[in-house]
Amino acid sequence: MTVDPPLIVVLGAAGFVGSAVFRELAQHPVRVRAVSRRKCPVPEDARAEIEVVSADLTEPGQLAAAVAGADVVIHSLAYIAGASTWRIADGDAGAERVHVGLMQDLLRALADRPDSQAPPIVLFTGSVTAAGSTDKEVLDGTEPDRPKGYYERLKLEAERLLLAADAAGTVRGACLRLTTLYGYSAGSTARDKGIVTTMTRRAVADEPLTMWHDGTVRRDLLHVDDAARAFWAAIPRMDVLAGKRWLLGTGQGAPLGEVFATVSALVAEQTGKDPVPVVSVEPPEYAEVSDFRSVTVDSSAFRAATAWTPQVSLEEGLRLTTEFCSSGRDAELS
Repeated sequence: MTVDPPLIVVLGAAGFVGSAVFRELAQHPVRVRAVSRRKCPVPEDARAEIEVVSADLTEPGQLAAAVAGADVVIHSLAYIAGASTWRIADGDAGAERVHVGLMQDLLRALADRPDSQAPPIVLFTGSVTAAGSTDKEVLDGTEPDRPKGYYERLKLEAERLLLAADAAGTVRGACLRLTTLYGYSAGSTARDKGIVTTMTRRAVADEPLTMWHDGTVRRDLLHVDDAARAFWAAIPRMDVLAGKRWLLGTGQGAPLGEVFATVSALVAEQTGKDPVPVVSVEPPEYAEVSDFRSVTVDSSAFRAATAWTPQVSLEEGLRLTTEFCSSGRDAELS
């Protein structure tokens, strides 16, 4: 008797994180259903059996149809408001619908499955910012959750819904709290709106790279391809991971002034132009306290549970990203 490979559904498969997860899953002998409102290119070297579904998941019934028969669901849906996903005004109904409402819809759909089916796996793309402000520079997951920003509060509410469903036995759920993601690689198909790539675009356009501080603020920068590999590593280890939150990062905090200087130098090398300056400017009114705090993420617990480890060094990730932008490929993405 032939047994079908597991069906993994990626929600938000055309987004920045979702597209990277989709590319990673496509390299393995599984079935993948890529769900997105926007065009979702299929990797040319895919080994997986792939189904692409175009759907607006905020419409009634669409989410239930998208996850029908799923063994694993990777929830990477994001609410895009202007230039970012995280600076969201309090009370934004669209953000609440995407972050909380769609998690409710997902869990309701999965709870309605026949009792004879094993509880499906659900992995949620969380954020280390869900813990809120803390005086600690190194985050390890033991921090109490006290988020202040609306985005962070919505992320935390979605996490709690998923973990409650895991406790009730309707799903096997885990939240992967991601550090600051960045980057492109050869197969990238979605636009990166993060700070590193935003500064890379400025360097390509011969504009100065601006900082709201003196450049010593550190960020734990994880290449998006390494984040995607973490989701693949998590699936077979749900016996350990289910019911918990797990932090993902490199364990290294990079001073942003040095990062931006490297970006400037790499773009100059790749374009033949002079390096653009890196300058400090007055922060805007909407700047938050977290913009001025250094963050490093200790992901040793997740590494021990899954054997995952980042493969893309910051040096290599910055080179890949600046090459992608300098070549003009970034400008072709939506």
